[in-house]
Amino acid sequence: MKDYIKKRVHELYWNDDINCARTTIICLSELFVIGIEPQTICSAVGLHGAGGYRAQCGLVEGTLMFIGIYLHMLKKTEAEIVTACYDFAAAFESLRCCELRPTGFSENDPPHLCEKLTCRGVEFAYQYILKITEQ
Repeated sequence: MKDYIKKRVHELYWNDDINCARTTIICLSELFVIGIEPQTICSAVGLHGAGGYRAQCGLVEGTLMFIGIYLHMLKKTEAEIVTACYDFAAAFESLRCCELRPTGFSENDPPHLCEKLTCRGVEFAYQYILKITEQ
């Protein structure tokens, strides 16, 4: 699973040049073998730190979107989905992009600076979703 995530994140970042939120949704959908509507992927275009504003991390936002889709598909109630999202946010290292990036933000940053962080975030999200769906 870790090797798959590392390879896939790298492909999505460097071949497709997409952000962390869309990368997270795509990776989780592939790991859990469910389709995601193209509109959903389009809706996450500005969810990398709230469009680069340095606010909520796209790894969190992408995971929360996926949790809503996946748990709805598993026939969980809205209250259960909200609780799962709350618990995920509480368990994540930080919700703020500017706190998670290795060196904050700079005009001189190389592209895809968050690649390693994204791999760890997708792994964490995958394990979290496995845990809550096995209960």
